[in-house]
Amino acid sequence: MKFNRKPLVLALLAAGVTSMTTAVQAEDSFYKALSDGKVSFSARARYEAVDQDNALKDADALTLRTTLGYKTGSFHGFSAFGEFEDVSDLSSDDYNSTTNGEGAYSVIADPEGTEVNQAYLQYNGFDTEFKFGRQELTYRGAPFHRFIGNVLWRQNHQSFDALTIQNTSFADTTLSYAYIDEVHTIFGDDRNAGLIQDGDIDMDSHLFNVKYSGLSMGKLEAYAYLLDYEDAADDNANSTATYGARLTGAQPLNDDWKVIYTAEYATQDDYADGEMDDQGYYLGELGFKYKGWLAKVSYELQEGDGTYSFKTPLGTNHAYQGWADQYLSTPAAGLEDIYATVVGKVLGAKLIVSYHDFETDEGSVDAGDELDILLAKKFAKHYTVGLKYSDFDAGHASLGKVDTEKLWVWGQVNF
Repeated sequence: MKFNRKPLVLALLAAGVTSMTTAVQAEDSFYKALSDGKVSFSARARYEAVDQDNALKDADALTLRTTLGYKTGSFHGFSAFGEFEDVSDLSSDDYNSTTNGEGAYSVIADPEGTEVNQAYLQYNGFDTEFKFGRQELTYRGAPFHRFIGNVLWRQNHQSFDALTIQNTSFADTTLSYAYIDEVHTIFGDDRNAGLIQDGDIDMDSHLFNVKYSGLSMGKLEAYAYLLDYEDAADDNANSTATYGARLTGAQPLNDDWKVIYTAEYATQDDYADGEMDDQGYYLGELGFKYKGWLAKVSYELQEGDGTYSFKTPLGTNHAYQGWADQYLSTPAAGLEDIYATVVGKVLGAKLIVSYHDFETDEGSVDAGDELDILLAKKFAKHYTVGLKYSDFDAGHASLGKVDTEKLWVWGQVNF
């Protein structure tokens, strides 16, 4: 019987064409993911002035922060993001950036430098998002980055070399985990002091965060932040475990009025090679919203016993304890902060007014008071201008603080 090769040849040709077509389509899909991404750009020019009642010279800085980033499209759930960040001094060095050698001036912590701020690979699938690489990391919307934040107020943002995982498989629930290998601080590559070497902090840390929004009374958040500092002479004083829970909510009283509230508690103790006596954290807030205005009273306590105190070293602490940044790190005696905040709009501009009254936890020593005012206007979608002022009156001399005034004027563009 004569063998008919035509069907076999046609089948092989069809298989080859199908294989080539599949390969071409895959290549086209991969190329499309790379080429159909999104470019991001931002620029923030800012003038900052600092006047302190001490021997330091008054500081003035005009700096420019620019970023350029690119987010690829998705290829089988995979994508990537990269972002460069540059901070430039546009005037003379009449300020102490912490790295420019101008120690005679007050500190304005915006050192010059260019770096990769973010560079990570991302995968989305099965209700889960994975990110691996350098990334900004937060668990709450700005500016409420109390424990973990990107310090977005400073010109050089804080980012992390990390693996992060976020899952939303369960109804109304977000489960998050992060492993942090290194912290890239706001001080750039030239900072070498204590924990910070070449601007970075080596870590072996684990973060756990759970959010649940299925309650009528508000949103629940629980967290465990296990910070293990590596390769530092004072490692023992800083490695801590923090466990806490937070409830925040709002209830309408009528068509115009709404009551808002927050309750949070956390405890902090030693972790890994750390040495610390257990200290607590308390936050309570009560306020009202009325036709676009918000007014609230807050009580925040970071306990301290004179040797150890509750601290939030990875948080965006500028948003707490006053914008004059006199208590970015909690005193050993702890800190009690009772403050009132009003937020609204005036002629289309956002207005924030806040007043703080500080006292130490240990000994109830007067730790000063502060008035903060912000006015910011966003227009044409991409542009923002702002004015911000802070006036800190020092308390008891034993705390080593001095009267401090700060002023900021800025303009920003985001695309």
